Amino acid sequence: MIDPFGRAISYLRVSVTDRCDFRCVYCMAEDMTFLPKAEVLSLEELDRLCSAFVRKGVRKLRITGGEPLVRRGIMNLFRALGRHLETGALDELTLTTNGSQLARYAADLHAAGVRRINVSVDTLDEAKFAAITRWGRLPQVLEGIAAAKRASLAIKINTVALRGVNDDEFERLVRWCGDEGFDLTLIETMPMGDIDGDRTAQYLPLSMVRASLARRFALEEIDYRTGGPARYMRVRETGGRLGFITPLTHNFCESCNRVRLTCTGTLYMCLGQEDAADLRRPLRDSESDAMLEAAIDAAIARKPKGHDFVIDRRQRKPALARHMSVTGG
Repeated sequence: MIDPFGRAISYLRVSVTDRCDFRCVYCMAEDMTFLPKAEVLSLEELDRLCSAFVRKGVRKLRITGGEPLVRRGIMNLFRALGRHLETGALDELTLTTNGSQLARYAADLHAAGVRRINVSVDTLDEAKFAAITRWGRLPQVLEGIAAAKRASLAIKINTVALRGVNDDEFERLVRWCGDEGFDLTLIETMPMGDIDGDRTAQYLPLSMVRASLARRFALEEIDYRTGGPARYMRVRETGGRLGFITPLTHNFCESCNRVRLTCTGTLYMCLGQEDAADLRRPLRDSESDAMLEAAIDAAIARKPKGHDFVIDRRQRKPALARHMSVTGG
């Protein structure tokens, strides 16, 4: 699949549920209204959709949510999609998780073919963790991460940089990840979703974070890519990799190779644009995949060049009303 700007689309992020057992302040409102179950694709429909994308050239599938591991029967989907790894049609099957259910599922994920996961951890302070996630418990997440490590899953920690919240912890996180053998990726907060609080006050440019860390660590440029938007450096003191995702200070649109599918079958060609394609209708209207594949082709043909993210300190409102949890980031 080639978009209008010559970019090969080889990476599909799939949200399997809009539900989550956390209510992170930058992702969801505390009092969320979730989708009726009738609107959510079945696991069999998600498998059929993902498989259509694999046939059309997707080489990497990332399962997201909400929190993907709270979806009932989710391991059936991982096992089903694992068949594409066995045939060589798919290079990687992975997921992004808040870690709350990893103690239960880590071994099963590895058995299904998952080899690498992303876990969201914004702080190592237990009280601060509870405040950021509202409903989360740090010890439960750390237990899950330990279980994933025992299951031989490679772990990348995702940390959203929040001014005045966790901006005093980045050095600690770098050292912790280095000690544990985890990669660490820092992410700028994105202006999405009508959440509680003023997002402009939370925004912290990662250029400032990188400059601060460079005074404490020797950061070496490396040519390492995971297929996502992060740009990585090596931390000489720990030997670990440190990534930066900067949708605002330095956007990554020129190399975008991904599209995002929601649990209702809506395909977003860009995280930072409202344009979307309905794949649920062609999926359900025909047992043949011809209509579905034609709809995918039409969607890719209008993938935009880039996003419209901006932190607007005058308007103090998100660039998009859509919550981050809808598309899984």
